[in-house]
Parts: sequence; C-alpha cells; structure tokens
Amino acid sequence: MATVTELIIYPIKSCAGISVPEAQFLVSGLVAGGVHDREWMLVTRDGQFLTQREYPRMALLTPRIIGDAVEVSAPGMPPLRLPLAHDAGAPGITVQIWDHSVLAADCGDAAAAWFGDAIGGACRLVRFRPDVQRPTSTKWTGSAPSETRFADGYPILVIGQASLDDLNSRLVAAGRTALPMNRFRPNLVVDGLEAFEEDYVESFTGGGLALRPVKPCARCPIPAIDQATGIPGPDPLDILQAYRANPRMEGAVCMGMNAIVTAGEGGRLHIGQELDASIAF
Repeated sequence: MATVTELIIYPIKSCAGISVPEAQFLVSGLVAGGVHDREWMLVTRDGQFLTQREYPRMALLTPRIIGDAVEVSAPGMPPLRLPLAHDAGAPGITVQIWDHSVLAADCGDAAAAWFGDAIGGACRLVRFRPDVQRPTSTKWTGSAPSETRFADGYPILVIGQASLDDLNSRLVAAGRTALPMNRFRPNLVVDGLEAFEEDYVESFTGGGLALRPVKPCARCPIPAIDQATGIPGPDPLDILQAYRANPRMEGAVCMGMNAIVTAGEGGRLHIGQELDASIAF
C-alpha cells in the first residue's frame, strides 16, 4: 500500500510548482483550481521550448492561483496576472517540444516582455489550446490512450519518498548535502514503497482511479539547480550514475516513473489517500 504525500502542479513548464491538497486527474495530467499542469510554456521567438537548462532563474518564477487567474511573481518585479479564461482571439504559434510540433496560443507582448525581463532573455509565453491534443508515444503506453500538454512526454511523474531518501543517504555519505524532492519535479509523491519500487509497479489504484507507470524518467541536469535560488550546484547524477543507469533507456540515469491514467478520469486524489500498488511480475 502506498500513501499520497504530495501533489504538485506546474502551471508554467520549468517554473516553480504549486503543492495542492487535492487534484483532479485527467488523461492529460493533473488539474487543481482550474489550472492544468504545464498549461503555459516559455519559448524562443521561433517557438523552441525553454527550460531551466537554458535559464536556471526560471525556478524563481512562482505561480499561485488567485480566483480567476494565475499570478506569477519574480524577484524584484511586480507580479503578472494570467487570466484562466482562454482568449479566443489569441494568435496561434507553432511551438516545438522535443520531437513534437504543437499549435499553441501566444499570450501577447506584455507577457513576453515580463518573462523576458524575469529570465534575462528574449522569449514568448504560450498557452496550450483547448482544441488541441498531444498524444503520448505508444512505444511505452501500448494501446492505452493518453495525452499530455507541455510536459516533456507524459502526463504524470511519480516518485517514491524512499527513492529520494536512498539517494540522500548516499549523498550524505559522500559528504554532500541532502536534496529536497522539488529538485526532481514530480507530480505525485508516495510513501510506503521500498526505494525505487515504483519502477516495478504495474498500477496504482484507489478511489476509482488507476495510474499505470509506463516509462522510467531519464534525468537531465535540472536536479543540480537549487529551486530556491535558481543557482546550479553539484549534480546528483554523478551519484545516481553508479546505480541508476537503466539499460532499457540506453544507459540513461533514471529516477521516477512517467505514468498515465488508465481508469477513473476526472477522479480526485488527496494528500493522505492510500493507493494499492500492484507489482508487475
């Protein structure tokens, strides 16, 4: 049995997340307060997606849901208000996320200027359009239908607390500082599993909802960035490399599992809820 200990949405891809007490699960990911996970994204002027890999200061862009808007704050700047209501007249812009080209809605010059000042580089803010679908790769999901918004590839990232605890014990033994979970940017954190046991879970079920982990999450350099300061530091991947290189992922260092919703779309999970974790044999 696993227990939900954290639920996190990231309204703007690669910016700070919002921890929520409960969330609704759609095929495309988490929703809380009318806000979808990775609903907005920063891109270059020609539509290439941007992350903390290019601009570590994105970690300091902090959204919060206030009534009918998302308010985004950044150090030394007045907050920016993003209305939740979609602008039907927003111009379309084709954006690129890895191998996917997606038609998005451009959020205008004022938002572009604000975010450009906040990260220190020219960019545009785009929003996922309600009339667009972005299917996930069937290489890992098989015939199960799934989609996502501006996440890298899958709608939900699950990490067990014991997995982080295991890494931290190794970091401390090497004279390094233990890391908080936000370095790994999960949507769902669960307790009650052994370290990295989420790798072998066939499904998490509870409250009519079923989540199926489908693909190990290959880690990039972002876990080296302090999410409280936006400053890169020692990269934990050198420790993880010793025991978390995954042959299924061509030797990539993995931590956490990308998951899809296979039953109970529209259902809700809350902190403290218990999930049955059935192991694949």
